[in-house]
Amino acid sequence: MVIAISPILADKSEELQQVEQVQQVQELEQVQELEQVQEPQKALSLEEFIAHPPERMEWVDGQLVEKTGISFKHGRTQAKLALYWGNHNNSSGQGGEVITEVLCRTQKQGRKPDVAYLTPELIPTDNLTIFPQSFPLIAEVVSPDDSAEKLFAKAQEYLESGCQEVWLLFPEAKLILVNNGQRWLLFNAGEIVSTQNVLLGFSVAVNELLA
Repeated sequence: MVIAISPILADKSEELQQVEQVQQVQELEQVQELEQVQEPQKALSLEEFIAHPPERMEWVDGQLVEKTGISFKHGRTQAKLALYWGNHNNSSGQGGEVITEVLCRTQKQGRKPDVAYLTPELIPTDNLTIFPQSFPLIAEVVSPDDSAEKLFAKAQEYLESGCQEVWLLFPEAKLILVNNGQRWLLFNAGEIVSTQNVLLGFSVAVNELLA
């Protein structure tokens, strides 16, 4: 007995075969992607990093590490501190320069502090790509995804490389930690934070700076 196949059913059968073929191709591509072994990141020498330092990157243990967590609040706090330090520097006549995200070399890494103050005698006469030591006064604005252990290790790294004072600003928690080279000082909301060793005479309300 001959059974006639409806043209409509035949068309649907062909469509199903095409769909299955597409799915098989997609599955094969996914398997190939998973099987691809990603080449390890090539170690970068400090000299190579200095020659072409990428934006928003630091040099840590021979690898490029991106500075992450840059939010509106982070950028605003960074800009306000740079402005306040700069205004105090100008009004007090101490000289020097307040800078942001300028590359400096610690004893271990290549870092770009959020804000830093350079005393007059340390201002370079030529256009350096990287400052050869930590800046005397450094501030880092802390983001929620920053590792506490790495953060304090970075602060200690600064202090061991020529820095005399480190500020860690926590906009979300409304507090500031200051290390004067001997110990950490905590300044909470409602208190006044002030410089300890460098750019002397500067003070500001924690609420105002981190608002």
